Amino acid sequence: MKHYFAPMEGITDHIFRTIHHRYFPGMDKYFTPFFSPTADGRFPPRDRRDFLPEANAGVPVVPQLLTRHAADFLWAARALGDMGYEEVNLNLGCPSGTVVAKGKGSGMLTDLAALETFFDEVFAKTSVAVSVKTRLGRYDPGEFPKLLELFNRYPIAELTVHCRVRDDFYKKPAQPEVFALALKESRNPVCYNGDLVTAEKYRAFAVRFLETPAVMLGRGLVADPALVRRLQGGGGVEKGELRAYLGELFEAYSSAFGSPKSALGRMKEHWFYLICLFEGGEKFDRELKKAADPVAYQTLVERIFAELPLRDGGAVPAW
Repeated sequence: MKHYFAPMEGITDHIFRTIHHRYFPGMDKYFTPFFSPTADGRFPPRDRRDFLPEANAGVPVVPQLLTRHAADFLWAARALGDMGYEEVNLNLGCPSGTVVAKGKGSGMLTDLAALETFFDEVFAKTSVAVSVKTRLGRYDPGEFPKLLELFNRYPIAELTVHCRVRDDFYKKPAQPEVFALALKESRNPVCYNGDLVTAEKYRAFAVRFLETPAVMLGRGLVADPALVRRLQGGGGVEKGELRAYLGELFEAYSSAFGSPKSALGRMKEHWFYLICLFEGGEKFDRELKKAADPVAYQTLVERIFAELPLRDGGAVPAW
């Protein structure tokens, strides 16, 4: 089974991808946080930096695009192809209210005629492989069979199914039982996404859906950076390894953002998930969130590593 790192805004940028891949190799693909191309036909500097081949050297990266306009998708896909990318991913899953209100992300799932027109133009003109990440529908999983019929009309490189509807956001449990239809009826390769946040949940899913060719993992991989190594029969993360990994992340963010203080917000995003990897980590959770300067942050991190053991079985999510 292949393992993909899900796009996570504010976490999985090129700095993170490069460092994670070096410390914890084994990911088959990393998907970038989505970029929304517009009619001006250019990448803003920050987005361009994230896509530059030299910023992703040696890392298997797939750029993700979020748009409802085929022309905008096509210019961005063409530009990414010119950079050397062989695949781009279309985001049909984002549940954000502002995104859906503009008819993008999972907002595209309610108008199948418009989605068909979009696909007609994209697949007639694109020169790179196009994969798709979708939800089960906007309001109800009963929408998925018709969506799958539409997807089957096109040569989608890979169909990742996030087994929630838009109105579930990320809080309601995923519905993996609906994925059985994708496995059985999809004419394109499929990938599962949704709630595989621990090794235990992954293994239960793998037993239930033996024929699944790929899974996309997100929060569980941030909480336990060595999760895929664990799933592949290797060892869990070690304290020294984790400490070095986090230290390098902090240094890289400090350099990229201009100062250690500017990097604190990004590190707190990681610790929101990572704290679940430590026995008794909840007692440091509030202090980490309140840490306002690099010295206080580093002191807390040193205490966490000195005082708390890592959980033998990996992270136990509290989210």
